Amino acid sequence: MRYEQRAYAHVKFLELMAELYENEFEDFFHRLMCSRYPDFLDVRTAGSKGDMSADGLTLHSRKLYACYAPQTVKVSKIRAKFTSDLAGAMAKRRDQFDTFVFVHNDRRGVHPEVSGMLSTAAASTPSLRFEQMGSRRLWQECMQLDQLAAEDVLRCEIPIKEMTFGVGMEDLEPLLKQLQDIRREPDPLMPLPDVPIEKLDFNRLEGADREDLLRGMRQSHLVDAFYDGTMRELEHDEVAQGFRVYYEQVRGEWHDPEDVLWQLKMYILGNAQPRPKVLRAALVVLAHFFERCDIFEAPPAGWQPEIGLSA
Repeated sequence: MRYEQRAYAHVKFLELMAELYENEFEDFFHRLMCSRYPDFLDVRTAGSKGDMSADGLTLHSRKLYACYAPQTVKVSKIRAKFTSDLAGAMAKRRDQFDTFVFVHNDRRGVHPEVSGMLSTAAASTPSLRFEQMGSRRLWQECMQLDQLAAEDVLRCEIPIKEMTFGVGMEDLEPLLKQLQDIRREPDPLMPLPDVPIEKLDFNRLEGADREDLLRGMRQSHLVDAFYDGTMRELEHDEVAQGFRVYYEQVRGEWHDPEDVLWQLKMYILGNAQPRPKVLRAALVVLAHFFERCDIFEAPPAGWQPEIGLSA
């Protein structure tokens, strides 16, 4: 899908997340996972057996999914649901899964209670892995569907006509706002972080694109400061995964590094013309994920640039 189609699909996805609860949310989850994974089993209830404490299973990755999508979030009910689903899965399906995934519809991210329960469960049950799957990860799965599958999952037609979107990933808006508020032009003499310049050469990033990323690297530590030491650390990992997924897609569609970087800028900002300070903030974000190797490729060991490439 083109950028405009992905952006339109994202709008429709967010609309669904705002209105799907309980069984309707579970139906959406089943449609999505069946479209993405041939080995996904959309477990239904069966009389007195119910669903045996699983809303879905993957055969190869051996993951068990438990959905919780209430209209009103109450901490006591979150804890009761998590505890009940985990205990039931352990009692009825222990030989069928190695990872327990708690799926929820909270658009704001991971509820503190959920993160605490996952951490406690992981410590007390070392034989299992634990994950959560909220709106960010659900969208990452949607983003990898082709157009026909996405239309089926989202229950809408995705138009081909060009449209303008002034916002890319809304999850990045708080970060961009903070970078705009505190950002000043970096000291040109400030040393660059420990990122091999060879990565720029290997990915053939030259000219203005190269200079933009180098300037952004001098302030990319501000992105770490935004995420570090708070409950945002899990969000940081999810945002990074979103960049990886999107990069892999656009790399398959665009072969010129300049075009790939252009697509990644739209991923953050939309395709409308941004204000200069918003664009500068976005370049800091791109530089951060470039340094982490979430976007673009790291050169293989021993690789040397061709003579004539800038250092």
